[in-house]
Amino acid sequence: MEETHGGEGAGGTGGAGAPAAIRAALEGHTTVTLAYADEDGPQACAVLYAAGTAADGAPALYFVTAETTRHGRALGRPGARVAFTVQRDGQEWSALTGLQGRGGCRPLSGAERAAGWRVYTDRFPFVEGSERLRAALERTALWELRPDWLRLIDNGRGFGHKEEWQA
Repeated sequence: MEETHGGEGAGGTGGAGAPAAIRAALEGHTTVTLAYADEDGPQACAVLYAAGTAADGAPALYFVTAETTRHGRALGRPGARVAFTVQRDGQEWSALTGLQGRGGCRPLSGAERAAGWRVYTDRFPFVEGSERLRAALERTALWELRPDWLRLIDNGRGFGHKEEWQA
């Protein structure tokens, strides 16, 4: 089992930007499963996301969900944290790739929302192509997930290969 950690200049522990392999994995997928806890206990949900870069160079994931959903209410609490995974379905174990992560979420507004919305619609151009869908999603909260820890699992590079990044 191989495990690597990036250095300061490579975006590893203490660096703002995540290593290239981790960024490529984030950009290569579109669905994140968020795990969170609320007054009823732990729960998970899957949402479509677009990977982007925050102003400080750190990775950011943008997704749309109503603040009235169970996960929207939980994520909207001050200091709320999530754990998450990103991977494709149907992979062979010997080539399994995916990400594990932790971070905080927040709904965006104003200029931050506009910038995040551009990232989201660039990834999912069909949103802009449908006036009805665009109008519905524009009335829904756009969220930013800021990972502070990411682990890439890539069995294609050797069984148990891991690469980690920490903000």
